Amino acid sequence: MDIFDLTAHQLADMLKKRETTAIEITRSVLERIQKVDHDIRAYVTLTAEQAIESAKEVDDNCKEKISPLAGIPAGLKDNICTKEVRTTCCSRMLENFVPPYSATVVERLNQVGAVITGKLNMDEFAMGSSTEYSAFFPTHNPWDLDRVPGGSSGGPAAAVAAGEAIYAIGSDTGGSIRQPAAFCGIVGLKPTYGLVSRYGVVPFASSLDQVGSLTKDVRDCSMVMNVIAGQDSKDSTSAPVDIPDYTSFLTGEIKGKKIGVPRELLDGLDPKMADTFKKALKKLEELGAIVDECSFPHAEAAVPAYHIIAPAEASSNLARFDGVRYGHRAVPEQGKDYDLVEMYMKSRGEGFGPEVKRRVLLGTHFLSTGNYELYYLKALKVRTLIIEDYQRLFREYDVLVTLTTPDLPFKLGRKIDDPLALYHSDSYTIPVNIAGLPAISLPCGFVDGLPVGMQVIAPAFAEGDLLQVAYAFEQNTPYHKQRPPLKKETAKGSES
Repeated sequence: MDIFDLTAHQLADMLKKRETTAIEITRSVLERIQKVDHDIRAYVTLTAEQAIESAKEVDDNCKEKISPLAGIPAGLKDNICTKEVRTTCCSRMLENFVPPYSATVVERLNQVGAVITGKLNMDEFAMGSSTEYSAFFPTHNPWDLDRVPGGSSGGPAAAVAAGEAIYAIGSDTGGSIRQPAAFCGIVGLKPTYGLVSRYGVVPFASSLDQVGSLTKDVRDCSMVMNVIAGQDSKDSTSAPVDIPDYTSFLTGEIKGKKIGVPRELLDGLDPKMADTFKKALKKLEELGAIVDECSFPHAEAAVPAYHIIAPAEASSNLARFDGVRYGHRAVPEQGKDYDLVEMYMKSRGEGFGPEVKRRVLLGTHFLSTGNYELYYLKALKVRTLIIEDYQRLFREYDVLVTLTTPDLPFKLGRKIDDPLALYHSDSYTIPVNIAGLPAISLPCGFVDGLPVGMQVIAPAFAEGDLLQVAYAFEQNTPYHKQRPPLKKETAKGSES
């Protein structure tokens, strides 16, 4: 297996034994990017020189590695601010924006010697489920280049799956880490709201956004969490909780664990996906878990509630992009001039793409006089009901398990003109964000050669239980070891 296909913990062991160097690992990943990214299109900005410099510093200065992540190449979703490196949110509005500071999550990675290879493609301002709403180009799924990688963290997921990054950091507002992780056959964790700082992450919907990781296996996921989790004084929503060693939960033992399976999320599944999920549940039972069907009565209301709350918050957050302080500013034709209102309208009209405009308009409508109580207030009441559903379920079960998505990765262009269909691709992940809970997606099988993801959900700040169940399943199944064939890229490479 090539270096770029290995996990972070495998590479950390090799570094510890002096079997490789950070420079060798970084060059392997950069060569992989050079070889396949013309097909995958995961990277928006590549920071190859900085990555080599960081790797050299690790090799020169770290006789004893300060962290298992030291010298391990990682990619960042392009809504995470990086000092002196372009951060675009994959929008024309921020196409040339270079932040003067780094997000807290980036600073924490830098402190342990992580190597940052660049910024990864996403749906514009994290609004989308396929990475087709990027203002620059769509990203392709490494398992089938004609299919989407999911979104909005499609670039990070595709990069990890294709070996263009050993792990990646993304953001999740309604499933934007877990859904692409499922589509690309990797592990994606959305932590509890407030566990990881959002400082320096360009906001979409502030009460729903959370920063998390995309990795090749569960152990890597726990290693990343050890670094990025923890209270941050710069983030007022950051939770003052003690951070355990998340790798200590990877026991492989789940005997007696009570697992609930919401029946409302089983209806209408494709028979092949339903069969794959049943086999996964059977494996959990074989490992000693107690698996029961349960009821999640307000599951159906989650998607409409989310698509009122999220656009309303987006409307407020994106009001700052007005062409005055930073971001795109429309330039009038020669001999003409704009008044202030015209400048606002032209700048926002040119800078924002179709999905962002759609959600800003919807959110402004929901918050307007006469509609606030009719829509937004009702959505908040539904949010409370969903939270109460989870509280009731977690009095009986240790974790809940569902499929991550109701669909397989779909063809590029198939849903781009059908926003409602795209919105429902997150129907299994959205309730978790509404309640602020932690959830992880991991591979649980394949259908027609495409990966299927299983989602494990835990109570707030119970990431340990989440990782324990996910790790036990992973270690007793082969799916996390499989890598995409990238057949089209291989064919092109042989011709050249």
